[in-house]
Amino acid sequence: MWQQGFVLAILLGIVTCLLTTRIKPSHIFAGAAFIAFLAGMIDVSEVATNFTNSSLLTLVLLILASAALEKTRLISWVGRSLSTGRLGTVVAKLGLSTALLSSFTNNTAVVVSLISAIKRNQQHAPSKLLIPLSYTAILGGTLTLIGTSTNLIINSFVEDAGLPSLSFFAPTMIGLSVLVGGLLILIPLSYLLPNYDDQNQDELPYFLEARVEPGSPLVGRSISENNLRALRKLFLAEVVRDGETMPSVEPDFILQARDRLLFCGDIESVATLQEIQGLTLFGQHHLNGQGFVEVVVSSSASFCNKTLKSSHFRDRFDAVVVAIRRGHERLQGGLGNITLNAGDTLVLVPGKRFEQEKQAHRKEFVLINDLDSSARLDANKSSLVLVGFASVIALALLDMVPLIKGLSVYLLAALFSGVIQLGELRRRFPIDIVVIVGSALSIAQLMLSTGLSISLGQMFIEGFNGWGVFGALVATYLLTLILTELVTNNAAAALAFPIGYSMAVGYGVDPMPFIMAVLFGASASFISPYGYQTNLLVYSVGNYKLTDYVRIGIPISIVYSVLVLTLIPIFFPF
Repeated sequence: MWQQGFVLAILLGIVTCLLTTRIKPSHIFAGAAFIAFLAGMIDVSEVATNFTNSSLLTLVLLILASAALEKTRLISWVGRSLSTGRLGTVVAKLGLSTALLSSFTNNTAVVVSLISAIKRNQQHAPSKLLIPLSYTAILGGTLTLIGTSTNLIINSFVEDAGLPSLSFFAPTMIGLSVLVGGLLILIPLSYLLPNYDDQNQDELPYFLEARVEPGSPLVGRSISENNLRALRKLFLAEVVRDGETMPSVEPDFILQARDRLLFCGDIESVATLQEIQGLTLFGQHHLNGQGFVEVVVSSSASFCNKTLKSSHFRDRFDAVVVAIRRGHERLQGGLGNITLNAGDTLVLVPGKRFEQEKQAHRKEFVLINDLDSSARLDANKSSLVLVGFASVIALALLDMVPLIKGLSVYLLAALFSGVIQLGELRRRFPIDIVVIVGSALSIAQLMLSTGLSISLGQMFIEGFNGWGVFGALVATYLLTLILTELVTNNAAAALAFPIGYSMAVGYGVDPMPFIMAVLFGASASFISPYGYQTNLLVYSVGNYKLTDYVRIGIPISIVYSVLVLTLIPIFFPF
């Protein structure tokens, strides 16, 4: 009996810390599992088994594989599709494309990929689109087993309880219903979102260059007709034609082939310029999915007071400069003709030799930083990456190759082909999710093995006496939803699953309705920016306030909950 009390104390400690402290959830769960280990309630082999759970490994591989998918032209295509139409139309297109992408890749990775595309959208303020992006990614994540980390975590608990693994499309029918219902209400609600549109030109420190190609659709049209004056976070500073600089470019200025356009922008401007048809970014022929590197020129650099051309920068360092920054000074002339000074910041596309000789460059550069942003893949590599991923999913669905094996091969192929680098995988490795899931599995095992989950389930059954099994289902769902809003989705799944499973056992019914209640309840985070990682990702980027989530999220949460609780007993009878 003392063991149940001990585990209950651990659970209360977890919930209290999650609610009242700023300690990272991964640290809280790891600490709880460590305390249980010191108390002799779990041993090393059980902990090791939990941290190597197949569903958890699949989740990690999906998140890492998304690093390759982000660089494909698919993301650019989605970004371009958001540039036309009224807000309602754009939200509908964004919602459907985000939900589709989220159903076959991890929805958090989809949001990370599309945030920059939304920031580059030229027609609507990012704050009008970022909450819809997050909410539709959440809805899309419920379409399949691999759509969200929560689904895979719950599948880990299902397997751990000795039940058959959930099928790939187990939540799909309910997921489609909540997606349609959510979109129908989200489209009109999006007009209530704030218009926080920051286009402060003082924050555009980088200097970039692009050339108008012969045969480009830009040729023979004015700056305003080509919408080059309306680019968000990208300012056309001057045009160089036949060696002559035109610093004061009027909106009716007609572009000609081989004009060089000089822009001020941020690091995301590299991707923006790559997406404008008929423009070739300076150094674009060398861009094919590499991660960008930021360097600061040292005072002892051998190329100080020389231009990129005269110093033969690319040949010497095996790196192409795509942007230059010199404080808040607006540079002039073509990128290749700028005389480099100590303290200049350069954004580089590194080659293999640059990476190998990084230590040798310490005299040339004061600082060398890897940037999160990366170049787009060319059309051929994009197609191969997308076809490869689609093949992995198809083979898994046909039961020909397990998903974990297919993703492992896919990731190795992406590494060896240079589509992604080891440094990118190190930065992207989801250590927090691994720690939370591995620790949560250990605690869930304790809840089941000590009988605590049965006791809690019995308490809920007695509390809902007279409501019957459907009342218990509603209680399970609402408990999970409240925990999700308060202590994050993964933590909610870990805490609610043992209770829901025990209630199903207590009533002597099929546990699948209760498993689905936990699965959909753990994805029902629409009211708080803190409950779900995608909400948190867009919170600061969109400059949102908590009231923005409450105003839009409450109606969506109500519609979502009504649909889920109505449909679960239909598709998963007791």
